[in-house]
Amino acid sequence: MKRIECNGLLYCLVLIVTFYPVELNSQSPEINPELDRRVEKFLAEESGSWHDLNVPESDAKLLYDLVLKGGYKSALEIGTSTGYSAIYIAWALSKTGGKLITIEIDERRHKKALENFRKAGLSDYIDARLADAHTLVKELKGPFDFVFSDADKGWLKNYFTDIDPKLTVGGCYTTHNISRRNYYGQQSYLEYIESLKNYESTLIKSGAGMLISYKRADK
Repeated sequence: MKRIECNGLLYCLVLIVTFYPVELNSQSPEINPELDRRVEKFLAEESGSWHDLNVPESDAKLLYDLVLKGGYKSALEIGTSTGYSAIYIAWALSKTGGKLITIEIDERRHKKALENFRKAGLSDYIDARLADAHTLVKELKGPFDFVFSDADKGWLKNYFTDIDPKLTVGGCYTTHNISRRNYYGQQSYLEYIESLKNYESTLIKSGAGMLISYKRADK
């Protein structure tokens, strides 16, 4: 099992493609210049305003690249906040022909995210749920081929074990705010993921810390 730790984002992306090749979707990415312009315009207008538990721009772009390179179509996000990461994931899914389910427990953030999705022109690619992820993640049937976990850190392992049976072989499970420092159980979660023989993981230290794990077999 390969384990890589990266500091530079561009360097990490090269390593991910080199060491963790995924089976790309046979179809070329869909081209929609009008949607691209609308998303880019919205992101430019809102630049600098994404606070309230949203991810850094570099991490959002990394999610976009992972979805697009993997050709993923069935994505799940645990922890919407006001929708910054979901916009990048859904933007990539608009090119692969996929759709995102995203879960947020806070009603104010959920409503703001819905507004942001509409303004970005991505509402059709996002199924935004106002719910407690502790319950809903268990109930979702899947299957999923891409997951972004960015909710309460004390529940990271629970989210993973609930989703693992629903993640396709070749799928990618990403976890945000991960480091080897044991804040909120991050270190123990990282060690658990790295112990799994059917997953190959990369820890990216740039941004806010992203653990990227590819499922290579069911067990």
